[in-house]
Amino acid sequence: MQLKSLALALAGVALSAVVAMAQTVVKPAIVYDKGGKFDKSFNEGVLAGAEKFKAETGVAFRDFEPTNDAQIEQALRRFARDGHSPIIAVGFSQATALQKVAAEFPALKFTIIDMVVDLPNVQSVVFKEHEGSYLVGLLAGMASKSGKVGFVGGMDIPLIRKFACGYVQGVKAAKKDAEIFQNMTGSTPAAWNDPVKGGELAKSQIDRGADVIYHAAGGTGIGVLRAAADAGKLGIGVDSNQNSLQPGKVLTSMLKRVDVAAYSSFKAARDGNWKAGISVLGLKEDGVGWALDDANKALITPELKAAADKARADIISGAVKVHDYMSDSKCAA
Repeated sequence: MQLKSLALALAGVALSAVVAMAQTVVKPAIVYDKGGKFDKSFNEGVLAGAEKFKAETGVAFRDFEPTNDAQIEQALRRFARDGHSPIIAVGFSQATALQKVAAEFPALKFTIIDMVVDLPNVQSVVFKEHEGSYLVGLLAGMASKSGKVGFVGGMDIPLIRKFACGYVQGVKAAKKDAEIFQNMTGSTPAAWNDPVKGGELAKSQIDRGADVIYHAAGGTGIGVLRAAADAGKLGIGVDSNQNSLQPGKVLTSMLKRVDVAAYSSFKAARDGNWKAGISVLGLKEDGVGWALDDANKALITPELKAAADKARADIISGAVKVHDYMSDSKCAA
């Protein structure tokens, strides 16, 4: 009996060793976009994914919030020198810095969100934001009583035009003659973190008759949602679920699952199946979507939900095609 117990104990130790070997030692790190990690939107979504990984595995991560472009390259290189891997670069603006640093540290793993960097040790995660924006546009068009809705973007770049054009196409699918007002906050990275200007732009659209306003503006969007709520109108959040920021006054949020991108990168590295290359996440992959919860359920009628569900299925099947602005720098006619 003693020999049998000893054999079982040894077998258990051996099994534990195999499991431990299967789990690669990782030192995760994140360099956020310049909006800050508590922006209630894009960066905070990445943070949520990292926190989920930490909660499940007990593996801590390091992170850094840059305030200028020079700090991005410095932070990436510092984390790399310290042996961190995988390192997540959050946002398109980090592509140039990542191209340099990842080439200098070919043995380490890097993930970039919202841009493609073609290196053998870089995983690039991009999204079909136009598909999710179409759905919230459809809901906006159906919910609007005035037939006028708005869009406030952050930095005026093709990626944000992609959000806007998908939104317009969705609004038009609900109300062919709807009027859509569009404003961009600025042409520099400061446009992501200016809630005062976001609020001013929203108010100007409300003054022109808009009763639903969608933002794709990072931290700036907090001002958009507040201005809409203060005026008794509806806002639409972005990236993270922002319904609870103004309960009952946010029609929905366009979910961009950057939390999944961050969590999956860290977990795949730990599990030993991390792969470089390009991942494109749309409705079919559950990479984008729209939020329904206690904070907005009173605003989403059965008719609205049915329409959004049908549109989602039609986009996935190909019956409805949402135009991608970044394919030709044009919105759908």
